[in-house]
Amino acid sequence: MAATHNRLRELTREFTALAARLEEGGGASRVKRMHDRGQLSPRERVRALLDNDTPWFELGLLVAHDQYDGQAPAAGVITGVGVVAGRPCVVVANDATVKAGSWWPETIRKMLRAQEAAMRERIPIIYLVDSAGVNLPYQGGVFPGQYGAARIFYYNSLMRRYLRVPQIAAVMGSCVAGGAYLPALSDVIFMVEGTSFMGLGGPNLVKGATGQVVDAETLGGASAHTSVSAVAHYRAANDGECLARIREYVGRLPRRAAAETNAAAEPPSRPAEDLYDILPHDHRLSYDMRDVLACLLDGGEFDEFQPDIAGEMLCGHAAIEGRRVAVIANQRGLIKGRPGERPRFGGIIYTGSAEKVAYFIETADREGLPILFVQDVSGFMVGPEAEHSGIIRAGARWVEAMATAQVPRIVLTVNHASGAGYYAMAGQGFDPDFIVSWPTGRMAVMEGESAVMAVHGPALDKAKAQGSQPSADVTRAVESMREDYEHQLDARYAAARGYVDAIVTPEETRATLAFLLSVTAEWDGSHLGPYVLPGRS
Repeated sequence: MAATHNRLRELTREFTALAARLEEGGGASRVKRMHDRGQLSPRERVRALLDNDTPWFELGLLVAHDQYDGQAPAAGVITGVGVVAGRPCVVVANDATVKAGSWWPETIRKMLRAQEAAMRERIPIIYLVDSAGVNLPYQGGVFPGQYGAARIFYYNSLMRRYLRVPQIAAVMGSCVAGGAYLPALSDVIFMVEGTSFMGLGGPNLVKGATGQVVDAETLGGASAHTSVSAVAHYRAANDGECLARIREYVGRLPRRAAAETNAAAEPPSRPAEDLYDILPHDHRLSYDMRDVLACLLDGGEFDEFQPDIAGEMLCGHAAIEGRRVAVIANQRGLIKGRPGERPRFGGIIYTGSAEKVAYFIETADREGLPILFVQDVSGFMVGPEAEHSGIIRAGARWVEAMATAQVPRIVLTVNHASGAGYYAMAGQGFDPDFIVSWPTGRMAVMEGESAVMAVHGPALDKAKAQGSQPSADVTRAVESMREDYEHQLDARYAAARGYVDAIVTPEETRATLAFLLSVTAEWDGSHLGPYVLPGRS
């Protein structure tokens, strides 16, 4: 059995090591500098804010890890969903150990993703601000554009005026220039005596612009903004007190009645450890997706919808830690057809399976059930038989049903996420509430060998027909394409670019899905898009 779990174990081990390194931020020496100033490190602040022994779902830990020569771990900002004073909250914490918490282009994208999570789920968002502002060498990817830094303030404003999402900001270090509008557009601002500063310009800029000489504390420190300008609302003696007071503030906020768990939670019928044996060492080999579900679902129970129809797609009802969920998953292997039908290939979507899933999605949406998509999809079927059966129209029905469903949608990528099948299975472009991947996830328009044949197939076929080897140029191009695809098919590549919210290990998967289902249950309105503005008369 050793070979059968090799791939998943190895990739999980590599991911775990990378995640631990990224969590160190700018390193121990920079953490010590913060401690010497009487400050907590960024991750210490997050831990002190969250309730003990509660889930923490970090968004975008791997973002930018393979860019900027490794100088931007987590893009200099910690974002995620955790539990504060008993309720789910989004947390955005600048990491001042990474280039003084300055904003890289990817920092903006992470902060916007966090804000969208708060808006969609209607849960409070807490900003722990400690940033030197725009990372000037990269301002071209930060300052301008529809999704530049201004979008953060746009989302601030929508949350305040229309969505009634509580926004709490704590200025725990620097907060300069346009970045000052982040706390200013929040509901309340906390500041820390002696270590926090907020201003449109620092002392050096003031001197250069006006000739005035002023120290930082007088210009924009905690005392100045809580007792003179009235920009800030609360002042704390240190980081620990500041975080404790935020917890108290969140604890007294009114809360909508969250959906209760509606089933008795049961352990799965198989342990998570079995997942390493279930997933084959070669991503092209077959396995039974029901075995995966048995490790994730309460009691391993999966009440399958139309089990004898289109077996390449599994649809059914289940629960995860007591929370009801509609499940849509790709089955792998060779699927036996009905009498008179040819077998079908698992992981491929056919006309019948598209019609089955579209109907199931529409029913789950009417019933108000959240949907879990478990992806291992290679794409839609091609060829005369598929085309003549109307697969384009059936696929469009599926995509429309999925895209317009107003219930929460969560995605788990197990293996392949390829072609239009990736889109149909609630790919990122369709705004699922959360999307996570195992370390084995492979996201691309197609597999590398398929891409090689699409681009270089004629040249390879010609050489084969002539009984000769391909030219040196063709051979180099083929190998280069294979290497590029294999690199880009790595789940860490996708996570570094924010194509998935997080990579999770098999052992973490069930608890993570349960937590995300509880977070999405906080809002019983529409989950269509990152926000839906209330109507105006």
